[in-house]
Amino acid sequence: MDYQFAERVNKLRSSAIREILQVTEMPDVISLAGGLPAEELFPIAEIQAAVNQVLEQGEAAASLQYGPTEGYLPLRRQIAGIMQERGVSCSSEEILITSGSQQSLDLLGRVFLNHGDTVLVENPTYLGALQAFEVFEPRFKAVPTDDEGMVPEALERAIIEYSPKLVYLVPTFQNPTGRSMNRERRWAVAEILRRYQVVLVEDDPYSALRFEGEELPCIKSIENDRVIYLSTFSKTVVPGFRVGWMVGDPRVIGSMAKCKQGADLHTNSLVQHILARYLQETDSPAHVARIKAEYKRRKDAMLTALAREFPPEVTWSLPEGGMFLWVQLPEGVDTGLLLAEAIAEKVAFVPGKAFFVGEGGENTMRLNYSNSSPELINEGIRRLARLIKPHLDVA
Repeated sequence: MDYQFAERVNKLRSSAIREILQVTEMPDVISLAGGLPAEELFPIAEIQAAVNQVLEQGEAAASLQYGPTEGYLPLRRQIAGIMQERGVSCSSEEILITSGSQQSLDLLGRVFLNHGDTVLVENPTYLGALQAFEVFEPRFKAVPTDDEGMVPEALERAIIEYSPKLVYLVPTFQNPTGRSMNRERRWAVAEILRRYQVVLVEDDPYSALRFEGEELPCIKSIENDRVIYLSTFSKTVVPGFRVGWMVGDPRVIGSMAKCKQGADLHTNSLVQHILARYLQETDSPAHVARIKAEYKRRKDAMLTALAREFPPEVTWSLPEGGMFLWVQLPEGVDTGLLLAEAIAEKVAFVPGKAFFVGEGGENTMRLNYSNSSPELINEGIRRLARLIKPHLDVA
């Protein structure tokens, strides 16, 4: 059968990360690749209790019925409380519950992007955002980025030159680098948004996972009107629930809800009820504190192993939270080729090229520390170091 797909389908790329994760399901592979939370830290008993409460205490029928597209109202009110803790005052009418924050990105593309519109991004940036937006055939323009995040002066120049429809940022513990935009730049970016009336998509899945350093304000707490804020429960509760949220002007949320109706009607009702009950009955901050303590232990193990095993020509980021760090090898080393050797040695990472718009990144890699024990991290880094050294001699 010769299927006549839409032209856009032929332009789509599969996720390099998902393809790598298929390989890492092989026995004995040490995966430093995927952005997976530690499943041994999932609050299984608390979730089981929440399930029982929902099904046994008068919520069963409502939790199994169709629900409002915007999301379960008690959960939206709880999210409003979370946002208040993050410095953003919002009502439930400004919140849309989505099937993971990945759906938020898809809905943003549906509402904002026409063919040829410009989206400004960091370089490197989150691969999932590029995938979500590219369905709508925009132009991606990379804005210079350093260890402190996107450079505000470069952002201003890019806005003047390209008149973007959206700016997309992961300012806190960025995926893939683990870096965070400093406080001064957050204020500078907010001022630029106001000056040029540009919309920023602030993707914030990781800020709750800070385990050292100073707390930084989300950009939406500085500039509310021009920022659409995304977050998720995938990193602090469980990813399998697929529950995220979006905060924005009610006009934006209304348009998103219309698009969501055509996509899935609403996010899973039962899961929303369970999550709301979990947040109500469980000491969620204590659970997040346990996650942060363990991720810090694993991050420290990875940094120690890198310092001990990797050659001095290799550098890496020093994240204060989140799930990733970023490794840069000397120019001329191709981590895409290195990955094939690594898989043969039963260790995996994500080559950095996949996160770049345009050229660059061939000599970089993303490492995840949240999903492996310190013992496995040490062994994985040892294997990688052994593979890297011959490539440095050639480069």
